[in-house]
Amino acid sequence: MTAWFQSTFLGANFGWFVATLILILLIALPLMLAVAMIIYADRKIWAAMALRRGPNVVGPFGLLQSFADGLKVFLKETIIPSSANRGLFLIAPIITFTVALLAWAVIPFSRLADGTSMVLANINVGLLYLLAVSSLGVYGIIISGWASNSKYPFYSALRAAAQMVSYEVSIGFVLIPVVLWAGTFNLGGIIAAQQGHILGVVNAFGLNPLLFPLAVIFLISAMAETARAPFDLTEAESELVAGYQTEYSSMSFALFWLGEYGNVILMCAMNAILFWGGWLPPLDIPILYTFLFGPAVTGMFWFFLKIWCFFFIFSWVKATVPRFRYDQLMRLGWKIFLPISLIWVFLVSGYLMLQRDGLLPW
Repeated sequence: MTAWFQSTFLGANFGWFVATLILILLIALPLMLAVAMIIYADRKIWAAMALRRGPNVVGPFGLLQSFADGLKVFLKETIIPSSANRGLFLIAPIITFTVALLAWAVIPFSRLADGTSMVLANINVGLLYLLAVSSLGVYGIIISGWASNSKYPFYSALRAAAQMVSYEVSIGFVLIPVVLWAGTFNLGGIIAAQQGHILGVVNAFGLNPLLFPLAVIFLISAMAETARAPFDLTEAESELVAGYQTEYSSMSFALFWLGEYGNVILMCAMNAILFWGGWLPPLDIPILYTFLFGPAVTGMFWFFLKIWCFFFIFSWVKATVPRFRYDQLMRLGWKIFLPISLIWVFLVSGYLMLQRDGLLPW
């Protein structure tokens, strides 16, 4: 065993192992900091729309409020119901938090000078990996609802399973035209395919006009997938207290929050990557690619700016739109989004086939 350890980690592979670990930390640690600041921004946006101040006491402008809340839950006692399944009860929030981090392994943040993507794992099936990993998040919610041995968390888990499955079907059909258009499952390749001119017009903000309806469906489905208002039926206070989180406290409760906001940021990033050009500048103007400290930093600037814009939309909708009824939620997913996305698959396929055969002038 000692010889194997030395040959594996202290030999030729040691440098690769250390470099990969550093890259993982460079993604995970800023992401946790971003989640803390996103929670602060979320509360500020809600407050502004309700004509309130929001967090403004802890630190300058209340910037340290999220860190104070994190310290508070860290110091609190973890309470486990006597009738709960102890092992599953504790592992459920860990699953939710871990899955939210795993998805970021294939997210391209920018483009390097040599034309490659700035990404931890530049795999050719990045989009499939993302679908597979994101679909695992529901297991944390289902397990927490069942392990709590309480009726309200259990009802919430059933709702979460039905809700996430319903909207994952629509998201799956939405992604098919994107892959057909780009010709690849690689997320960096999908961004590269959005550069330039499409349908005879400037590809403004990286958006393909043919895919605009799908961009709207994906945005709304992403809100439902992350159980954000107005689709937060898994945590409906008037019906389910706090839903699957009812029996949780301390760091177990905090892990659910970190996982939820990590998924929200992930969906904002996916909106930017799939439909709005990722790291590409808003307009196809060469100077906008290098106006900062090189293409890598410039690309990250545009990418994070687009993520912030989508998060503002998420928070705006949460603060202004009332919660859907459960039957309205299911009807929107199965009777509206699913047929439209399925029809669009045929339309985009037909368009690309006619374009390939030279039967279209553009």
